[in-house]
Amino acid sequence: MRSHGQAAWELLLPAAAAPARRRGRALQEALREAERSGRLAAGTRLPSTRALAADLGVSRGLVTEAYEQLTAEGYLRSDRGAGTWVGDAARSRLGGAPAPGATPDPGGETRAGKALDALGPRPATPARGAGAPAVRVDFRPGTPDLSLFPRAAWSAAQRAVLARLPHPALGYPDPRGLPELREALAGMLTRRRGVVADPERLVVCSGVAQASSLLGFVLRSRGLDAVGIEDPGSPEHGRLFASTGLDTVWLPLDEEGLRPEPLAASGVRAVVVTPSHQFPSGISWSAERRAALLDWARAVDGYVLEDDYDGDFRYDRAPVGALQGLDPERVVYTGSVSKSLAPGLRLGWMLVPEALLAEVVERKRTMDLGNPVLDQAVLAEFVTRGAYDRQLRRCQRAYRERRDALLSALAEHLPGTGVSGIAAGLHVIARVPGRYGPTERFLARSAEAGVALRPLEEYGTARPGDGDVRLVIGYAHLAPAVVTAGIRMVAEAVGRE
Repeated sequence: MRSHGQAAWELLLPAAAAPARRRGRALQEALREAERSGRLAAGTRLPSTRALAADLGVSRGLVTEAYEQLTAEGYLRSDRGAGTWVGDAARSRLGGAPAPGATPDPGGETRAGKALDALGPRPATPARGAGAPAVRVDFRPGTPDLSLFPRAAWSAAQRAVLARLPHPALGYPDPRGLPELREALAGMLTRRRGVVADPERLVVCSGVAQASSLLGFVLRSRGLDAVGIEDPGSPEHGRLFASTGLDTVWLPLDEEGLRPEPLAASGVRAVVVTPSHQFPSGISWSAERRAALLDWARAVDGYVLEDDYDGDFRYDRAPVGALQGLDPERVVYTGSVSKSLAPGLRLGWMLVPEALLAEVVERKRTMDLGNPVLDQAVLAEFVTRGAYDRQLRRCQRAYRERRDALLSALAEHLPGTGVSGIAAGLHVIARVPGRYGPTERFLARSAEAGVALRPLEEYGTARPGDGDVRLVIGYAHLAPAVVTAGIRMVAEAVGRE
């Protein structure tokens, strides 16, 4: 280690001294910051995991996990048998060289039976010409479990805010948002998502939807006429940008992320991506594709809108850090509390590159004069007192249990079904064998049984011809027993001749 720049490694010593329960996260944060600050230059070879662990007095597994995490995020690169090196994907950063041209759906049989009984009677098969049957189990994605909303904690935060908020704070707000909320969010996002979060460049919005619209108006005023979206991806992105006068171009994905060649040939200078847990495929972009996207943005003087719609919900390993941390001057980072608390709160945020900030803030001011002050103050209180972190842990436990119930039910009742995107988020992709199809029959039979499903083909232009039925199955809003019963109902329905 001493031959690799001992001054830089001294930055890791406080992380090694952190409490055991957060030592791994602290080590990852310190490594990110060492690269961003230039203390670890691109191309620097890192010591072996064994050597670094010995020098820091921590377990080798802790260092190995940190290396793997930062390699996945693009900060490091690893050559098998040749060691680990500092990558160059973060070479454009706050405080570094300016970027060229620089001036945001998103139990057992007894328990299952009781759960379905609570949903109401099984719908009869409708006669020809009759209306659609009632939905008893809705597997369509995009909705969290709203019963998990922390009413008591939220109410306590409201009382605390009303007791201390000074009268002048109830006037017209800063269009960027309440300063105390921006400070709280910046700290949380830096800690949890690895972003470069300057509170002065954070804008509080009415969810990712408004963030997308704000960016669309600004890009349109700068002469852009189109924006790229992932294929498959969320059609809602296209609708939001269309409302600002921008056309949309579908850009194909593979198992690593956005394909560079079609992106380069598209002519667009702005794209919307979900790299940490791609919607709806569930893949996590490779470090190479993350770096390639940022290289493209710099080359065309363009921008990337990162929709981090479910970045906090990862179940089998630590969340992959946000893309924005690698180049905050080219990435507009967006997120919200829609999946963690409730979409009805209409509270979200965007971290804006310096070159776009003044225009975004002015557009936000003319659009609505800012978000409601009381709601912002309550969220700030909720974050700073630790209630938001507790809520995320509560949701993670519940959603992991429901995911596991779904995987077990698919394996038991629809054997042969392949499932992907299971490590994170609130939905999975299920590839049901063609013997249960075709897709139209599968969906119709399921609907007749009272089960609502959404096919993958609704999220893009690709139409595989292998005959398998591909579904996007949301599970977060359903109790485990209902998940199990719903899949059994599907199996019984599609198995009928």
